[in-house]
Amino acid sequence: MTVSAPRYFDHAATTPMRQIAVDTWAEHAHLLNPGGQYASGRAANAVLAQARETVAEILGADPVEVIFTASGTEADNVALRGFAGEPGARVISTPIEHPAVRETVADVEKRGADVQMLPVGEDGVVDVTDVLDEPAAVATCMWANNETGAIQPIEEIIARADVAGTPVHVDAVQVVGHLPVDFHALGATTLAASAHKFGGPRGAGILLAKRSPAPSPVLTGGGQQRGIRPGTVDVTTAAATAAALKEAVGEMDAEAARLATLRDELVHAAIATIPDAHATVLGREGMQVLPGHAHLIFPGANGDAMIMLLDSQGIEASTGSACNNGVNQRSHVLEAMGLPDDYADGALRFTLGRTTTDKDVQYLLERLPEVIGKARDVAKL
Repeated sequence: MTVSAPRYFDHAATTPMRQIAVDTWAEHAHLLNPGGQYASGRAANAVLAQARETVAEILGADPVEVIFTASGTEADNVALRGFAGEPGARVISTPIEHPAVRETVADVEKRGADVQMLPVGEDGVVDVTDVLDEPAAVATCMWANNETGAIQPIEEIIARADVAGTPVHVDAVQVVGHLPVDFHALGATTLAASAHKFGGPRGAGILLAKRSPAPSPVLTGGGQQRGIRPGTVDVTTAAATAAALKEAVGEMDAEAARLATLRDELVHAAIATIPDAHATVLGREGMQVLPGHAHLIFPGANGDAMIMLLDSQGIEASTGSACNNGVNQRSHVLEAMGLPDDYADGALRFTLGRTTTDKDVQYLLERLPEVIGKARDVAKL
């Protein structure tokens, strides 16, 4: 029996590796230590330098500001712990952050940091308040929420923090490769990205870090990458990351328009065919949302049942973030937005990417009403 490929609607979690990244990785897999002064070291270092220059040019940074890491999570940790490592450090964050930031902030608080939160409205957007008017060791906010897709007022946050002399770290994992990024124009102190969100290899991240102020090293070692992230750099992965980013940004505008059209079709049809269904943030006045994010609420439905029923139909999606070690948990993002439990439990996130087609969307829409009906029956048990 032939098993058809699943319809994949979880691109915000990870997106398939681009062929150019695979080819670039294979081309450079033989390279050795870029720190060596001999011929093979110089050859590796030349490839690394080119990858750094490519990323810098695309993201509006200087090559020296580009630091390669093993993940977006590591990039977030290096930045936040590097600024907030001293006991008593004042840290400003938000209650809707990805666990890479949220858990890091919680950990530095346990170690003595004074953490204050910016409030979040029912639209999932952070409110810029006078919390930012007093100096802090660091303020951090995601550029776009990984669950709802809501774009945050990051420019306003940076401008207000700058008046107080507070460094700002931006978790841009959901944005890089999908929306224009100009690090210098943005004015952030540090910015994190993850290669597998734009078709690069997994286990690869990027940290953009201004020359000053710069985060203090979390680890010590050979002083590579300005000492901020010491250790022998994975040249092969850096080259594949740069190649994937260049291709992603090259098709970004056209792809954003295509995905937004498919996303709107999915959302409007789901709302029209499923009783009480509604979009979490999309469609609100003045709302800016990532083009591939369709976050829907099906009140009274069981989240685990929705995922399993969809999976049985060959449809892959998530109830929120798929970055919690494969465990479905009630969303802290929806909780911060003030959604009641029966709404939060019935949340589904469909995120579209470059492999998503209109046929995929139609396949989903044909099966979604029955899935939601059964998931609501499960919730009544």
